[in-house]
Amino acid sequence: MDLIENRLELLLKGEGLEVQEYDSPPDEVVPVAVRKTVCYIVAAVILNEQKEVVMMQEAKPDCYGKWYLPAGRMEQNETIVEAVKREVEEETGLECEPYTLLSVEERGPRWIRFVFLARATGGNLKSTSESDAESLQARWWDRVSPLPLRARDILNLISFAVKHKEKASHPMTIPVELPCSVVCHRVVAAFLNKDNELWLLTNNQGYPHFPVTACGSSSADLSCSIEMAIDRLTKECLRDSQVKVKIHGILGLQHSGAEPGKTDGVCFNVLVTVAQMETKYSQFPPDVNSKKYGWHKVDNDDLKIQLLERLSFSSVVPFLN
Repeated sequence: MDLIENRLELLLKGEGLEVQEYDSPPDEVVPVAVRKTVCYIVAAVILNEQKEVVMMQEAKPDCYGKWYLPAGRMEQNETIVEAVKREVEEETGLECEPYTLLSVEERGPRWIRFVFLARATGGNLKSTSESDAESLQARWWDRVSPLPLRARDILNLISFAVKHKEKASHPMTIPVELPCSVVCHRVVAAFLNKDNELWLLTNNQGYPHFPVTACGSSSADLSCSIEMAIDRLTKECLRDSQVKVKIHGILGLQHSGAEPGKTDGVCFNVLVTVAQMETKYSQFPPDVNSKKYGWHKVDNDDLKIQLLERLSFSSVVPFLN
């Protein structure tokens, strides 16, 4: 198997790849810093056998007494999984193990929320006698009884978690601990024709790799979203601007946090499809803009089937905005 297909195999398993360079970067690429230039939020949906969900009662003055999923901001020197475990224990009294990433929500690279499906592994629900600045108490909620919520955005997340637990919509996905300095996206861009022949967009300069697009780090670029970053990349890669790019979701992600200010970035491995708009059934992928880009035809039948299944069933972690 060649290098590109080896890399595809790793990404389909939810593993990571070292970020060595950026394709189509913005004017300025500056390392991000947790709680300074970026805010990462973690949240957990923990369900029991009765499909009740763990909720915590807010102690913060602006939402005092309201209920919400255990959630909070990541600290420096934390991995994403460590942050989930800490927030759940602080706000509910329970120890937990994140099972899979459920969704990622972004408001540009400045604010990103990682929502996990997790299982309780120990501890006891916080009682009112144990209330502190983190929360007043915690309880199991049957999702039907009246409960004053801090915000209703969690209802869709809880419903999605229940459905995922009944029938998984994507493979188990846990962040891989690999360093990255900025918020970026490794783009696995696929082109599929009517004969189910499959091509992948690659950068062949130096060593063959999937293009990586970096989000801006200057104040002027912080509103850059995943759509804008990937649109910028495809316009640089492809000669024809009349192409349709569909973002399916996340195959995996990588983050370290071991060195604050140097490894606080996140790399999302994103699956997209590319189609030419002028004809419904193009036999070959769009022309590339320069010699450094190209299309790799996937000949490995097993990998092709895996990728087609992920595309057909949207078997990826959804990217929300």
